[in-house]
Amino acid sequence: MMKNNNDSHWSVIIVGGGIVGAGIFRDLSKHGVKTLLIDKNKISSQTSKSSSKMLHGGIRYLENFDLGLVKEALTERNLWLKITPHLCYKENFLIPVYSNSNRPLWMILVGIGIYHYLSGQISKLLSFKSRSELKKSFPELRTSDLRGAGLYEDAVVDDEQLTIEVVEDALHNKSCDVLENHALKSLVKKGDRYFLTVYSGEQKLELSCDELVFATGPFTDYLLQNLNCFPWTSKLLLSKGSHIWIDKKSLTLPNPVVLTPNDGRVIFVIPYPDKILVGTTEVKLDGPPKEIKPSEEEIDYLISNLNEFFSNTTITRDQLIGSYAGIRPLVKEGSSDLGNTSREHHIYQPDRNVYVILGGKYTTFRVMASDVASKIIRKMKRPYMPHLSMEPFKSEKKDPEVL
Repeated sequence: MMKNNNDSHWSVIIVGGGIVGAGIFRDLSKHGVKTLLIDKNKISSQTSKSSSKMLHGGIRYLENFDLGLVKEALTERNLWLKITPHLCYKENFLIPVYSNSNRPLWMILVGIGIYHYLSGQISKLLSFKSRSELKKSFPELRTSDLRGAGLYEDAVVDDEQLTIEVVEDALHNKSCDVLENHALKSLVKKGDRYFLTVYSGEQKLELSCDELVFATGPFTDYLLQNLNCFPWTSKLLLSKGSHIWIDKKSLTLPNPVVLTPNDGRVIFVIPYPDKILVGTTEVKLDGPPKEIKPSEEEIDYLISNLNEFFSNTTITRDQLIGSYAGIRPLVKEGSSDLGNTSREHHIYQPDRNVYVILGGKYTTFRVMASDVASKIIRKMKRPYMPHLSMEPFKSEKKDPEVL
């Protein structure tokens, strides 16, 4: 809830409290811009807490020659490892390769070499595990037709908490605020200002701003078409990704494993101290469903692949201890093939002072935020300072008002 309900006009209002909206909020806050962040639910309550919980470059995007995107994401991964070590940590990811795998071992090793090179890890260009080494470290892993495995480094992150702490850091600027559990119901432009009506149950608030940002991810097309304040055609290709949590005792995993089924998908199996995360699926959607949860078919798919690759044990639904799903807001391009759709982000301006950001990856949220924030700040005739968003989070102990 806002600290000051009487403050109804803002320089910038951001609609959408996921990681991208949070990143824009923090960047504007660092530049001293009076900004309000609005979400119809809690901060980080949708897609941004439903990822595969990794900060990664996307090693599989190398096949599409998205080298710029991969390098950008790896640079961002390294940044967050440095400035938020309490929220993310490095892990070695293993890719087992079989004689019938879509990608031969040499291709996997070359890809890992390029991946490490793009991340600046020159000393780790080639990482290989033999069949005999794998039998010792991963006893449940299928060894028939096993050729070996590649090993590469990436990061695991608490995605929900990172989003929350990005917002909390922005709130050190006392001219910035957050409004949770308020849904935007109407939008009207009068002169150079935008007037928003938001509701929380029966409570109504009237707000206005000079600049308006939509960082509403998979809900963008539906929201903007319903508001009908300016022309908006559908831009999104929606993809549901589901994950399951299984009991820690189900598998012996010294580090994460990347499964590569012959359907071209990639499934991450990531051990945690008390459980194991398995995901993700990729299911095309016609629009945001009312209830976002894994389907029975998706759960069966993930369990089936676990049993295919870890054939020296049997995973059943009895070992399932939880599940979740999220929707990726991919931007439509020529192809409707989800796997080949670029993860590049796009910024649209349907009106002079309105910004809509779509696409991208969780890992690159700071870059996405910078692209929007820099446009707004420069329009205000202020200098944009990109290094501000690279600073560590401010400690409460250093806040002069607390001291």
